[in-house]
Amino acid sequence: MESPDEDGIGIAHPDPATPAVAYWPSMLALIFDLDGTLVDTVYAHVYAWQRALLEIDLPVDGWRIHRRIGMSGGLFARAVAREIGRGLTDEESEALQRRHGEIFREILPERRPLPGAVELLETLRRNNVTFGIATSGRRPEIDQSLIALGVPDDVVVVERGDVLRAKPEPDLFLACQQRLSVPIHECYVIGDAVWDLLAARRAGMLSVGLLSGGYGEDELRAAGAFRVYRDAQELLESLDELGIAIDPG
Repeated sequence: MESPDEDGIGIAHPDPATPAVAYWPSMLALIFDLDGTLVDTVYAHVYAWQRALLEIDLPVDGWRIHRRIGMSGGLFARAVAREIGRGLTDEESEALQRRHGEIFREILPERRPLPGAVELLETLRRNNVTFGIATSGRRPEIDQSLIALGVPDDVVVVERGDVLRAKPEPDLFLACQQRLSVPIHECYVIGDAVWDLLAARRAGMLSVGLLSGGYGEDELRAAGAFRVYRDAQELLESLDELGIAIDPG
């Protein structure tokens, strides 16, 4: 016999003499980050930010920038500037974000999907597994990434301009979940940065970390990752570990 507790989690009672076993409902939707999760763009973003900052006489080491890739652009700009002892006005922050986008599109006009990313999305579509994309990036800079992945127009894509607050706030993932019409507790977030996983925790969603963005496994687990995989290819090969049944054909 099964009965739900007050939080809606099923409790299995196979026999009065055995302890109750709690289980989570099966996950019905995957919400993907974009940069570093599905497309190989993280280090291009690092260089674009570094060059944009240098143009306003703010030299910043690349490793400091990398540690904050995935945050909202506004938070990123203020945080990096603060680290080196200079604040930014709202106007400077907005101009810096625009310049970053220009440089990013200039140095990386064509985008390369990460290993297994295209096949993963195609497999999910073929098996009618609900998924969407939620990214701190903005249009038009994300457009070429979506094209490279072969993402059709009917896939839900939530970008920075669609929400008030970006990662590590949960708004992007919650907006995507709402547009997918799937309950929060039935969503997995797939991301490569600690900011993805922190935002997922704040949204009340389980998360999966990928190493393809440059963070270590320990860092991703500490931020809340339920599972950690090398990249989208390994995730594709391990979907059964998430309770997602895939037709091998």
